[in-house]
Amino acid sequence: MSRIGLKVIEVPDNVTVTKNGNDITVKGPKGELTRYFDPRITFNQKDGEIQFTRSDENDKALHGTERANLAAMIEGVEKGYIKKLTLVGVGYRAQAQGNKLTLNVGYSHPVVFDVPEGITVKTPSATAIEVEGISKQKVGQFAAEIRDVRPPEPYKGKGIRYEDEYVRRKEGKTGK
Repeated sequence: MSRIGLKVIEVPDNVTVTKNGNDITVKGPKGELTRYFDPRITFNQKDGEIQFTRSDENDKALHGTERANLAAMIEGVEKGYIKKLTLVGVGYRAQAQGNKLTLNVGYSHPVVFDVPEGITVKTPSATAIEVEGISKQKVGQFAAEIRDVRPPEPYKGKGIRYEDEYVRRKEGKTGK
């Protein structure tokens, strides 16, 4: 039995959830998100609570996934999501200007990203990046793309890492 899928979603007063066919739209103070939901999972809304039910026992994984996706949409339009990244390395720096993010991370050239629509990028310091938005998927994807430019390496710990990420360090070679 899907335990996540059976959980009830509480809808805050400042958020509205509407269904149009298989598309569910969530509107809140930070914006609006629309997503297609699988027709095998039914959506029931009453008294500020939403519950999903499945028609077949073979759809257990989908049941939990769809419930988690809607819960993430509601949280996104109400509070938003933020991912913080840190640059570790001598001379590593980031700079956000408009809808461009420029990274200098030890390559012979700067790496320039176009910031996707619906996402804002801030650089509070030269070695910190904050990716914000209402879509959990878009924020996480863009943060992962930034991290992939120079993932942290285990010997010196240099690279781009999430703020709360632990990089396991290895001992280097020893000479005789």
